[in-house]
Amino acid sequence: MASWTQSSSEEQFLCSICLEVFSEPVSTPCGHNFCKRCISQTWDTNESCFCPLCKEVFSIRPQLKKSSRSMDELINLKEVQCDACCEPKLKAVKSCLVCLSSFCESHLQPHLSAPRLKRHQLMEPVDDLEDRMCPTHQRPLELFCGTDKSCVCTMCVPLEHKKHELLSLEEAFEQEKVSLQQTVAENQRLVEQRRLKVQEITAALELSEREAQRETQQMVKVFSDIMESVQRCLDHHTKVMEQSLSKHKERAQALIQQLQQEMCELEKSSTEAQQLSLSTDPLHFLQRCPALPPAGLKDWSSVSFEPQTCEGSAARALSELETSLSQKFNKVFTQLLPKDQLRRVQQFAVDVTLDPDTAHPELVLSKDLKQVHHTDVWKTLPDSPQRFTYYAIVLGKKSFSSGRFYFEVQVKRKTEWTLGVARESVNRKGEISVSPENGFWTICLRNRDEYKALDDPRICLSPQSPPQKVGVFVDYGAGLVSFYDVDSADLLYSFTGCCFREKLFQFFSPEPNKGTNSAPLIISAV
Repeated sequence: MASWTQSSSEEQFLCSICLEVFSEPVSTPCGHNFCKRCISQTWDTNESCFCPLCKEVFSIRPQLKKSSRSMDELINLKEVQCDACCEPKLKAVKSCLVCLSSFCESHLQPHLSAPRLKRHQLMEPVDDLEDRMCPTHQRPLELFCGTDKSCVCTMCVPLEHKKHELLSLEEAFEQEKVSLQQTVAENQRLVEQRRLKVQEITAALELSEREAQRETQQMVKVFSDIMESVQRCLDHHTKVMEQSLSKHKERAQALIQQLQQEMCELEKSSTEAQQLSLSTDPLHFLQRCPALPPAGLKDWSSVSFEPQTCEGSAARALSELETSLSQKFNKVFTQLLPKDQLRRVQQFAVDVTLDPDTAHPELVLSKDLKQVHHTDVWKTLPDSPQRFTYYAIVLGKKSFSSGRFYFEVQVKRKTEWTLGVARESVNRKGEISVSPENGFWTICLRNRDEYKALDDPRICLSPQSPPQKVGVFVDYGAGLVSFYDVDSADLLYSFTGCCFREKLFQFFSPEPNKGTNSAPLIISAV
């Protein structure tokens, strides 16, 4: 039976999760050791990451470090016991590959002194001696067949491994160890690559959630304003309708009251006339008769009271609402959303430099590859397939085939320019029409003040003021290319519904010099 000290020592090498000897031992930041698989599975199945031993909670999933306990310690933890000893067994100092037994120092003496036993092959003590013997020839496995990737004995070679690549176990061990280290390093690289991808996806998801929350708040505000406007319009026209009806009702009531008063006077006069007609006194009759009928009666034949018509009130109210909402929409789209949109797309700014291998021979690029202008001098340059030779065009060096990106270009003091993006396969040698159909999504300035989107057909643009700096935003997955006046934050134009299937490059054309267009296009920091 192992001593308490040995048992305690063994427990130090047991994983507290699986209660087995460590497999790929790793350490947490708090200093406790676990099997890599055990702690990883524990963290994968829990909402928070914590140490199973001390319960320390980590705000973010920590990077696991290789345990300070070496694998040699773990391998040598269990001592090999002497097979010749009776209880208690002593620690073995050597193992014999012929006897397939391990011996302590005392029981090893015959192998060191007896001539017959001296020929036996001794090695450091191990407890898997049978696995080290050839099952076919019962001889020690001393060689490694590189062809079959198996350990063999000397008798196996002429029978089954003739002309195979054979190495000593030591040579094969060193080679395979190097290969294993390379594999481990490659696996670590792949793990790191995937960890970074997880971070990238997580960051994108967090950004999407923030964007969705912000957009939701924006929509709630905008639609609340719209609903308040609708309610105010409804309340106003309802009140107007009620006031008009109230005045109409007051007039009707006044007329009815006057009519009822005259009716009372006429009825009273009629009663008096009936009583007078019964009189037999001639004098009395003649004296009273001129007073009938009552004086001051109104001629109602000229008085009219028509029903108040409300026809068209709802249509007029709706027309007024339409005008009000139209003004509000224009204000939202021209003032609020473009500025907000520009701020958001600027988050996708990338570092852009010009590619000299694509530049037309008459273009001059700055040393930092951030500026380009046109000259009338044709430089002798290698005519590579990437170079534009018909139009004064240069592309950016970095391509994009996914995601979103944004860059800004200063166009100050220029009378003509063209900016945007182009797909990789565009015609670079002959005459072309710059259009989406031919792989170009661009806007341009011509003749100092003619701004156009080079769409199919061309679209004339009317910026509020001449742009001094133009921002270009591309959402590859959404098929969107948008252009902004950076200073005013106004949206100049958007190509929508684009179908991108190739790499996209930034497109720059300072256009021919012509003596008045010598200013450079300058890629600006965002």
